[in-house]
Amino acid sequence: MKALKQVAALLIVLAIGLYVWIAYVPAAHPLLQRTGLLDLLGIETAGEDSQGTAGERRGFGGGETQVVVAQVEEQAQTDRITAIGDGRAWRSVTVRSNATGLIEKLNLTGGETIDAGIVIAQLDDEAEQIALELAQIRLEDVQAETQRVGRLQGTGAVTEVRLREAEIALRNAELTLRKAEYDLSQRQITAPISGYVGLTDIQEGDRLASQEQLATITDRSRILIDFRVPERFIGAIERGQQIRIVPLGLRDVTLTGQIDAIDTVVDRASRTMLVRGVVENDQNLLRGGMAFSVRLSFPGETLLSIAPLAVQWSSDGPFVWAVREGKVIQMPVAIIQRNQDAVLVKSDDLVVGDTVVTEGVQTLRENAAVTIRQPEDDADVQTPAAQEEAL
Repeated sequence: MKALKQVAALLIVLAIGLYVWIAYVPAAHPLLQRTGLLDLLGIETAGEDSQGTAGERRGFGGGETQVVVAQVEEQAQTDRITAIGDGRAWRSVTVRSNATGLIEKLNLTGGETIDAGIVIAQLDDEAEQIALELAQIRLEDVQAETQRVGRLQGTGAVTEVRLREAEIALRNAELTLRKAEYDLSQRQITAPISGYVGLTDIQEGDRLASQEQLATITDRSRILIDFRVPERFIGAIERGQQIRIVPLGLRDVTLTGQIDAIDTVVDRASRTMLVRGVVENDQNLLRGGMAFSVRLSFPGETLLSIAPLAVQWSSDGPFVWAVREGKVIQMPVAIIQRNQDAVLVKSDDLVVGDTVVTEGVQTLRENAAVTIRQPEDDADVQTPAAQEEAL
């Protein structure tokens, strides 16, 4: 009894499978007709008429399959490099004191901007003021003596030696005055560049030693980014080339910069070369020390460009259905690069301007007749650009 149930279940499964094969695989009808199975079951087939009926059941309205197509175009292959780079400010200066002294006035606020030439610290300068006045008095005295010697030269009462001594004394007095003016100027510490002042612990009343760091001023109007590229791209990189930059801490920000400098040596360990890019920081979003993702693109060979939906797969690899004189032909392709909106391929049979099927490929067979229809709801669907214009 158990064996009979198993045989019955097997027969039922075979019957269901045969029904599905006959009803949904029209291409199998010729084979079934030759075996006589259709006549045995009492099923009639009328060649193209039955195919037309099946087409109507699928909703295509006739024997020819309705498909949506797209044209084959050309597009340049793009090689891309993505690297991680370190950013630093366009200019950064550490301000140090050339003199030793007590800070009387301090004009520093961490994080604020400062202009070049502004006095940021005033050291006590009483001794330098006194030295300057003494130098001025000494110079006036020597100038008067030199003038008196010059008047006596015409009378013959002054020797050449005396005249020479007077000239040397005048020159020494002038240099002494210059030295006093220089020493006094060193009591004022000015900003060498315009930029942002870093944080500092220096306060009024502190005593600065010579060469002690006072503050760091950073000009981050532009950011330099150092990154490395493989040596095989050396010949393709040049100054001024555009790069796309994304701060790793600001993933939703994409900036455009350019290559500013290229190193002359390849690192033997990594087989890479150092490249420096530069990006404008008009919105003051970037800081020195940030990490960046840098992308470079290099146009390459021009290839055939097809819609991604047109690519199909078989046991022999990728192919497309090309429409020629109202019929479809299966043409193999070699995929070279996948982009967001297109697939770049090579093919011995396809040419620019050919038409390939993008929708309706499920029921196609070699040399099947097709009719071309427009994509559904084209009139009702607006592109994002059209929606923006409408708003």
